[in-house]
Amino acid sequence: MWISITIFILTYVFIIWEKFDRAVVALSGAALMILFKILQQEDAFREIDFNTIGLLIGMMIIVMITKRSGIFEYLAVKLVKLAKADPFKIIILLSLATGLLSALLDNVTTILLILPVTLSIAEDLKINPVPFIIAEVFASNVGGTATLIGDPPNILIGSAVGFSFTDFLINDAVIAIPMLFLTTLIFAFVYRKKLITGEEVKKKVMAFDEKEFLKDKTLMIKSIAVLGVVIILFLFHSVLHYESATVAMSGAIFLLLISGLKPETILHEVEWKTIFFFAGLFMLVGGLKETGVIKQLAEGVLDLTNQDIVLTTLAILWVSAIASAFIDNIPFVTTMIPLIMHLGTISDMNIQPLWWALSLGACLGGNGTIIGASANVIAVGIAEEHGYKITFGKFFKAAFPLMLLTIVIASVYMFFAYLI
Repeated sequence: MWISITIFILTYVFIIWEKFDRAVVALSGAALMILFKILQQEDAFREIDFNTIGLLIGMMIIVMITKRSGIFEYLAVKLVKLAKADPFKIIILLSLATGLLSALLDNVTTILLILPVTLSIAEDLKINPVPFIIAEVFASNVGGTATLIGDPPNILIGSAVGFSFTDFLINDAVIAIPMLFLTTLIFAFVYRKKLITGEEVKKKVMAFDEKEFLKDKTLMIKSIAVLGVVIILFLFHSVLHYESATVAMSGAIFLLLISGLKPETILHEVEWKTIFFFAGLFMLVGGLKETGVIKQLAEGVLDLTNQDIVLTTLAILWVSAIASAFIDNIPFVTTMIPLIMHLGTISDMNIQPLWWALSLGACLGGNGTIIGASANVIAVGIAEEHGYKITFGKFFKAAFPLMLLTIVIASVYMFFAYLI
């Protein structure tokens, strides 16, 4: 157990230190878990969530093909004109759009769709896109909290307990959507001094004809059609019983077939470094699961609260949030689900509030660091590919305090909605 903890902590120290590439560090940590025989090689590979990996690769391919049509530049100009080329208004519009789309799709897919638009806008207005990216990542996780399909923890909880799409709207969306608007306004206010561009640049951008940016209308129609079908299948995945990776990869393959583009050109643009970073993290956290570290953490929380409903609910909310900021929330939620179920069988406690505490804590907590949620890692990877480095410290400084604010708000909501 202590070896696995040591490897985990050292790996995260090197990731935060940022002297070495984070994908190499994560894979090194995973390799040490195998070399020290904490995980067998076969077990380590089984820890990789290939549904997440497949979803990421599939959506990256779809986005890369769609980008070639010029649709993102077209949308960027339309949005800039709607906001009168005011960066302050643009960050609000982009963040709200990101959050609301994340509730209908999932936060990773939304980030893959929104970031190309964001980068185009920043380039046109000659401003740094990093404030936009951080605000959008935060919005994607808050918005994803609202629905069954918005964030992987909600999918896991809904599947295990039998909650419907409507259940999440009634219990999570009622607090997540107001938080989306609040945090978006806070980010806009915090970054207001950086959201400045020259009047000449504004006039130049407002004079753009968005139609000129459409390079290939046929490819645009094909891409939008495939993307539309993929989104519909995402919405009905619980009825059709198709995994999200199956949907995304099928759409990507079909779009490759009908686009007429060379596959090697598109595959070359996939963020492979980010994919391998995820693979390393999955194996790294798998080592903690194998040695019982995550389970002991969860059980310790339940023992500490002595099964008091108020303390247990708030403890699950806060521990889920802090843990999800530093550990991928998928294995944590997977571990907590049977423990909460077990608590319901051995006590008279009403465990209904505990599910919503777990959902809110795991989803909102992912905003704490750049490695707290899949959307964060994807966004940082894309930004780096375009020459904008978002360090662990920079993201932490901007997002962690605001993440804590959302958990405080969630605590008040939980107390008045379920505990009095």
